[in-house]
Amino acid sequence: MSDRVIIFDTTLRDGEQALAASLTVKEKLQIALALERLGVDVMEVGFPVSSPGDFESVQTIAKTIKNSRVCALSRALQKDIDAAAQALSVAEQFRIHTFISTSTIHVESKLKRSFDDVLDMAVGAVQYARQFTDDVEFSCEDAGRTPIDNLCRMVEHAIKAGASTINIPDTVGYTVPSEFGGIIQTLFNRVPNIDQAVISVHCHDDLGLSVANSIAAVEQGARQIECTINGIGERAGNCSLEEIAMILATRKGLMNIESNINAKEIHRTSSLVSQLCNMPIQANKAIVGSNAFSHSSGIHQDGMLKAKNTYEIMTPESIGLNRNNLNMTSRSGRHVIKHRMEEMGYKASDYDLDSLYEQFLKLADKKGQVFDYDLEALVFIESQSQDDDQYQLQHLMVHSDSTEGIATATAKVMVGDQVLTEAATGNGPVDAAYNAIERTTKRDIDITSYQLGAKGEGQNALGQVDITASYKGQRFHGVGLATDVVEASAQALINVMNLTYRADKVADYKQQKSKQKELGGV
Repeated sequence: MSDRVIIFDTTLRDGEQALAASLTVKEKLQIALALERLGVDVMEVGFPVSSPGDFESVQTIAKTIKNSRVCALSRALQKDIDAAAQALSVAEQFRIHTFISTSTIHVESKLKRSFDDVLDMAVGAVQYARQFTDDVEFSCEDAGRTPIDNLCRMVEHAIKAGASTINIPDTVGYTVPSEFGGIIQTLFNRVPNIDQAVISVHCHDDLGLSVANSIAAVEQGARQIECTINGIGERAGNCSLEEIAMILATRKGLMNIESNINAKEIHRTSSLVSQLCNMPIQANKAIVGSNAFSHSSGIHQDGMLKAKNTYEIMTPESIGLNRNNLNMTSRSGRHVIKHRMEEMGYKASDYDLDSLYEQFLKLADKKGQVFDYDLEALVFIESQSQDDDQYQLQHLMVHSDSTEGIATATAKVMVGDQVLTEAATGNGPVDAAYNAIERTTKRDIDITSYQLGAKGEGQNALGQVDITASYKGQRFHGVGLATDVVEASAQALINVMNLTYRADKVADYKQQKSKQKELGGV
């Protein structure tokens, strides 16, 4: 009988805090639902005390997710733990994850306390968190550089205080596998009550060893791995969930350890996180990179034709990547679209068939042939629109004179219940289109990043534009998708405009509540 490792996903906490633009509550919920389908045991979804937005997203996810345990992070402070408990209280079961630094450099330079003081804070935090739930996780921040005697002492006292999970992070990605595995082995040998808690690891990738260190820890008895989709996270990132899942699945005969991950959801979840977080996946990324199942060498290709397992230790299908892209045209009926979505793992509740079919027909008329990846792209773009969008692009006409270098654009934009039309010039078609749209919306935003990519293959691939914009001290990520790159660029800008409009509405609401509170207190 094989043993099981708990998969603790922190994409929405450690991963999200490293993004150029924060995710919206809706985007975080989309990722949380994908993680639930993927089968993660625990998902850490935010740091509630850090901002009202984080509190709201944690609460929304805790209210929605039923098949994974939702967790929130807190420092070893009562106000942090109170915020986490309040945000999570809407869930039937939840976990509070509290932490404090334990390495000498952190204790002396950052906390400016003695180790005994830090030990008392840790014990107090765990005991306080236990008032809200019996599922409390405690982390020894920078455990990889903590003197082993101090680490053993901290772990023993945290378990005694009531922590049911003890996390040993390699916070700065400093250790090597033999060293990190040795730390875990020493804890099991020296901490008398170690059997009363699950030992977890959280490894960073600064030296490219996060996955190797996590596997080394599991071999020494750790039974929870903290990881993120695509390995996103602080600095060089975190341990990659998909790599851990496929190592356990592919080498089960050697390790005799398994997880609850539904591997067929890996590709879909990876793509969603990449798109929403605006973090492209490198082509040679293990498991989910575009080259992961490509074979260029003639010798390799010959071997693959004779027997696939000569050079392929896992199949694309095992992670939900379908080799067979069905060619669909405008003559394809709704039943074909529904069938293809089912084949790709989508449920009827994941998309609106009527809306998808309408968008499919428009795309088929433009490019002739539509493939599976086009359908997925359409579903993704549809998921980004909201009922309360203030701005909708109705029409865009652009003329560009390459000899003069000047372009003109006319944009017709629905603003609330009004249709406004403006024209503008610019240095190229995208600049002209943006100037025309900004005239209609009258929103002053600063675009800090513009990225153009292709969804699909060949000259008929869809163009995807991702922009990051700065507005009133906040950063927003917008995405647009179309067969025409200028139209895709315009849609990305409209997406950002709607996000900034909603941000203003939220700010106004908070200001009104603040004024009401002040008046009430007089």
